[in-house]
Order: sequence, then C-alpha cells, then structure tokens
Amino acid sequence: MGQIKIISPGLLTTVQDLGRYGYQQYGVSVSGAMDHVAARLANIIAGNDEDDALLEITLIGPKIEFMDNEVIAITGGDLQPHINDMPVRMYQALEVKKGEILSFKGNKKGCRAYLAFAGGIDVPVVMGSRSTFLKAKIGGYEGRPLKAGDILSIGNPHIPASKMLGRKTDNFYTYDSGKIRLRVVLGPQDDAFTNRGIETLFSNEYTVTNKSDRMGYTLNGPLIEHKNGADIISDGIAMGAIQVPSNGNPIIMMADRQTTGGYTKIGNVISVDLPKVAQAKPGDIIVFERIGLKEAHKLYKQLEDKIQSLKEFLNNNIKRNIKHYNIKINSKTYKVKVEEIY
Repeated sequence: MGQIKIISPGLLTTVQDLGRYGYQQYGVSVSGAMDHVAARLANIIAGNDEDDALLEITLIGPKIEFMDNEVIAITGGDLQPHINDMPVRMYQALEVKKGEILSFKGNKKGCRAYLAFAGGIDVPVVMGSRSTFLKAKIGGYEGRPLKAGDILSIGNPHIPASKMLGRKTDNFYTYDSGKIRLRVVLGPQDDAFTNRGIETLFSNEYTVTNKSDRMGYTLNGPLIEHKNGADIISDGIAMGAIQVPSNGNPIIMMADRQTTGGYTKIGNVISVDLPKVAQAKPGDIIVFERIGLKEAHKLYKQLEDKIQSLKEFLNNNIKRNIKHYNIKINSKTYKVKVEEIY
C-alpha cells in the first residue's frame, strides 16, 4: 500500500466509485462518478476493478504529492495533467515516483477528469460504496471534498506494475465544448405535456446555466408547455431524467439527484450519452434528439461490448496461474483458491 498527499484540492475533488445502489428507498442518493465511462476506463487501464474508488476532478485540478511509487491513469475531460511540470498523456498507465508532483494546468476540454491509482483508493465502504455523497456527508474521504493536507491510502495493485505500463486506449467520447447532442427516450410523464411542449424540447437549443452541479444541470431556453401544470405525486428519479418544473425550464438530473421528486419528467437522456452531460460546462449548448427505447438498448449494448473488448485486449498479455488447496484447521477442511499474476 502507498499514500498520496493533497497539496491543493482544486475546485471540487472527491472520491467516487460507480455509486451506492440499494438505498434510494431510504432517501440515500446513488452518487458515484458523473462520467461513468471515463471512470471505468481509468480503472481498467490501471488494472483495477471497474468499481474501485478513484478521484473525480472538476474543472480546476488538484496538486498531489506522491509519497510512494504508484501507477495511475487519467481519463475524462482534459485538464492538462502534468508530472513535475511536464505534460503527460491521458488514457494510458503512467508510473509516478515517490516525491513527484501531479498537477493540472487548466481546463482545455470537458469538465471532469478521473484519476485512478493501481489498487484503488482505500477509504471505508459505506452502504456498499466508497463514493462521496456530499449533501449527506457520507462516503469517500470523511464525506467531503478533499482539502489541503489530506493523506489518502492506496490499495495493493491487482496487477504487477511491469504489466500495467503501456496499457492505454482512446477516449470513447469527444468532450469539445460547444453544441452537445443528447438522445432522449420520452417518458415517464410525457403525456403531461402538450404536443407543442414536446416539439419545443426537440426543435430548440438549450444553454447550460451556472446553476449546474452533481445534483442536476439546469438549462435555459424556450419554455416547455405543460397541459395542466407541473406537479405530480412524487416518484423515483433516474439519472438523466429531464425534469420540467412549472417555470418550463428543463433540468437534467445527475449523480447526486434526490431519490424522488414531484415534478413532471418529459424524458430521459439515454445511458450512453450521460457522459456528455457530465462533461458539459456553463455556456455549452445542448440539443435534444428523440430516440426509441429499442435503439437506446442497442447503443447501450454496443458500448458495453466495446468496454468488454478493451478489457480483454489489455489483459491479453497477463498470465494467471490458479492453484487450489485444501487446508485443514481444527479437523475442518477449507478449500482455498490462490491466483498468481505474472
């Protein structure tokens, strides 16, 4: 195990994994990485399980001192990572030596970067997850954003460092600022909107406002017309749900969204396009495109197949030797499996 020290935390740097599932009925949000694809890719490159804890970095990156030798991977938005003031590549495994400093020079593309450490970040598991839920102050590192002086422990790598260096991939998305196309499946309350209201959503541009965070993205643009008001009996809210309150401005609900809500939802951004939302910044333009559920499922399967193919490709040069033993303790026999990676 190793350690890292936060010299400066950046704008908003938190420990995240893929989320806290199974507790929404108790009012506990899923949280987790906003850009789930970038987070998964970072962990895959670093030889981790996809759900291992890593850092989510927003717009202005932290400065981190490495107290031990580590292997890392940086994905997501391009915040211009540097090691000892030398630029480094994203989407590949990098070796960082004890005493070296990782910093980020400023936002170039996208909004959020993900920093994975081989072995994952070792913080307590809270309700099945290491993700930080800021509003409830649980999970992650003391339930809060990182601050100067924090020291985080890194777990033991799953793969030897010699087998990780050289692991790399291409970014699965283009995070350029500007016009972002999001595909949407209508529902579950699309019948609460007039035909003109639905047409408004799909035929106009919307601007991301500065009232956008991990809870949701508030958009500004032509108002979406309801039939008989925006209030409904509260029901569950999925990530990517497009909620339209009485003022007619849409809100895309994100990782730290409330578990239920009493406003109509006109549609849901499909899973494969959620990373585009996570990487959007205030001032970016969003256009919505209607898509059917069958096509959304097809696109999701294509994405998952692509991720699985990447894992198989990167792990192709790793040899595993699995041995099985029977160990007898106090007259009771236990079966033990030992896996060696070399």
